[in-house]
Amino acid sequence: MTDAPHIPVLLDEVMDALAVKPGDTIVDGTFGAGGYTRAILAAGAARVFAFDRDPDAIANGRALEAESGGRLVLVAERFSRMSQALAARGVEQVDGVTLDIGVSSMQLDQAARGFSFQGDGPLDMRMEQAGTSAADFVNEADEAEIADVLYIYGEETRARRIARAIVAARPLTRTGELAEVVRRAVGHHPGMPKDPATRTFQAIRIHLNRELEELDEGLAGAESLLAPGGRLAVVSFHSLEDRMVKRFLNMRGKPRPAGSRHLPAAAQGPAPSFESVSRGIRASELELTRNPRSRSATLRAAHRTAAPAWPAETQAPTRQAKSGKSAARRGARS
Repeated sequence: MTDAPHIPVLLDEVMDALAVKPGDTIVDGTFGAGGYTRAILAAGAARVFAFDRDPDAIANGRALEAESGGRLVLVAERFSRMSQALAARGVEQVDGVTLDIGVSSMQLDQAARGFSFQGDGPLDMRMEQAGTSAADFVNEADEAEIADVLYIYGEETRARRIARAIVAARPLTRTGELAEVVRRAVGHHPGMPKDPATRTFQAIRIHLNRELEELDEGLAGAESLLAPGGRLAVVSFHSLEDRMVKRFLNMRGKPRPAGSRHLPAAAQGPAPSFESVSRGIRASELELTRNPRSRSATLRAAHRTAAPAWPAETQAPTRQAKSGKSAARRGARS
């Protein structure tokens, strides 16, 4: 098996959390360059179902799939649909699920994919290479919608100022053009610790690819698939994702309140579906030296109990995030 073309983030910690045993069936929900999958196969897993929505990742992984002797099955699908995709293959339960949320190193490093402004390329940002592109969004959305996206998904306090600048500069077709518009709008000078365009690129990417909705649905899918004692390991790279994972595991890791004098006695909540929920695990100094991109990574892990999966929440984390649109318009600085 060939070496992965990038360094998997928190690989040792993810493998410790998954505790792969010979004969296990594991889901790698974000195959990417295959770093986690290679390690899982090497640990003795009987089968790995590796998901990726990016056609390039699936194509690049075919050689590894062929070398695996049938132990690796690549699934060209969003990980939010893991339970449906595996049910179609006759798989009802698995022993472990890992997710590495966000854009992959391969996608970031290819200027033609348009995810980064480090190299000039077309404004694309589509993980599936289909549907609405970043250029479509910045050139067609109205100013208020652009401001909402920047504020909610990029936590950008200067969202309205940037949105006005984007609309005034249209049409925009290149990553370099968009980055320069943002820099001019908010002020930028060499030596700043973080390029001001970073939050704008993050926000547009998350919005176009429905990344928070995918994470919400993927966590629920993992909960429904994991067998009792199964392990979940999720690596996230920014605060929005990490808060969602933390909230999901904290809620599932303790019983729902049984109610109060104001509610009927029958309002008893479901039993915990996860236990041994870890605190956020960060990269070691050694890994940071070897792989600076691991600096923002956080791993959260848990073990599945024998309790049934929880019913759908009345207000899921992603819907909570979206409810802030009016606040975005009031709170973002002009």
